Amino acid sequence: MANKNILLIEPGYRNKYPPLGLMKIAQYHGPRGKGDHVRFIKGEDRSVLSTAWDRIYVTTLFSFEFARIAQSIDFALKVANGHADRVFVGGIAASLMHELFVAEPRWRGIRFIAGLLADSPATSLQLDDYSEELYSDDRHGTAIEDLIPDYSILDQIDYKYPVRDAYFAYASRGCIRKCSFCGVPKLEGAQRDTESLTAIVQGIDALYGVKKDLVLMDNNVVASPRFQELIAEIRDLGFLPGAKLSRTGRVPVQRRVDFNQGVDARILCKSPMYLRELSSICIKPLRIAFDHLGLKGPYEKAIRYAHEFELTELSNYMLYNFHDTPTDLFERMRLNVTLNEELGIRIWSFPMRYQPTNLPNRSHVGENWTRYQLRSLQLILQATHGIVSGEPDFFKRAFGDTPDQFQAILLRPHHFIFNRDWYEHLGGETEFAEFERHFKKLSANDRAELVTLLSSTNPRDFKGLHKKTTNSLVKRMLPFYLPIAKDAEAAIWRQQRALSTPAVVDEERVEDAGLDDFDDEPVAPVSMPAARKRQVAG
Repeated sequence: MANKNILLIEPGYRNKYPPLGLMKIAQYHGPRGKGDHVRFIKGEDRSVLSTAWDRIYVTTLFSFEFARIAQSIDFALKVANGHADRVFVGGIAASLMHELFVAEPRWRGIRFIAGLLADSPATSLQLDDYSEELYSDDRHGTAIEDLIPDYSILDQIDYKYPVRDAYFAYASRGCIRKCSFCGVPKLEGAQRDTESLTAIVQGIDALYGVKKDLVLMDNNVVASPRFQELIAEIRDLGFLPGAKLSRTGRVPVQRRVDFNQGVDARILCKSPMYLRELSSICIKPLRIAFDHLGLKGPYEKAIRYAHEFELTELSNYMLYNFHDTPTDLFERMRLNVTLNEELGIRIWSFPMRYQPTNLPNRSHVGENWTRYQLRSLQLILQATHGIVSGEPDFFKRAFGDTPDQFQAILLRPHHFIFNRDWYEHLGGETEFAEFERHFKKLSANDRAELVTLLSSTNPRDFKGLHKKTTNSLVKRMLPFYLPIAKDAEAAIWRQQRALSTPAVVDEERVEDAGLDDFDDEPVAPVSMPAARKRQVAG
């Protein structure tokens, strides 16, 4: 049955890592597998419409990308000439809210795959042998999840993933935690170890050449009972501190290991053994999650252990908009500044906005946040490229030096936040000083009323807010919040362009910070989940 036409589709969103699930499916169907003709596209490439496809696979990532996911699924149906039984959809969104995908009337007949392709190919893909579907008899073959990913398909598209010269693998699956904000328990289940990491690396070497980095997508690797064995295996693969990769005709490059989902401070703090082991490989950066202020003790102890073993390049995820408050987030960010000053290390923080698992966009507002504050924080992060530097002067200017100052910054007009240099010292100082003078007259109740008003409507409709209050002090503030003309803001931005931001290479950034997404209204007929974890197999 070889020589079938197989189409792989990744929706047209921006993402940091290549689609590992599709790469494994490509291996299953490609020249070392079933011998089919495999084509990979990103987005809706109309050139595929002229080919008769025997099967079409669509991967899905974060659920707040629902609009692009839906567009790709609709396109897949068009490519299949309406033969829904030839279309297979898997990944994060399709797994976490599987029932909602299945219930969508226009997608009736499509195979939506939940979870990993960890069983035999025919079983994982729900193939019907009675109907003699393509490869429906493959009930004893190697699971697609366990195949070496096919890197060659990445050459078929123009899109360049920020991280691509790397071995992408898992040393373990699942997690021991059951965090209510995380989709991992439903995606992968309880924690368990995977097959040999060495076999995966050597397999990639043999087929696609040596890669520079090792990117491990484990959810909680330090919880593995084989943790020390895994680290020893990584050392044996050559990923030692200072290791460089030399390739013919190319300048030697520094190698690195990245546990890109972060490691668990609650385990790291139990013994210096964990940081001692991690310091024996070329890990960069060491990512530690700091999801709420209640983890301050374990987190700080883990950082001090890291410093003890000379791990000075650190990064952490900071969940916000869950059960935290703005003060909670500020105190976590401020702690990193304190630790940087005291220990002489470098910690980059990446705040990650929580979205519940039933929304197709980023419209959720946490119980202790307001819509306006979330927009303000997003603009601060947009101006800093999503980075919270632990450098004291940078931090104080961006976020203030106290929780009260941070709260006040979150209440500034948005054009003041994004064009801060202009309003502070490049020409807009008079207007900013006037705003500050009137803002200081507001009581706590006045500020609460102001932020409620600002959160009640889209900024383009701020002109009508004065009709919604009788408070004269609040009314006096409202003109400052009217958006400025686009040409005026463009002129301001041109004068700020030369100013620099902290330098963090793309490969060290987080998968998605939502910096350009101001989606506050539902855009889809069905509800989709969101998760910090990237599920790529399927």
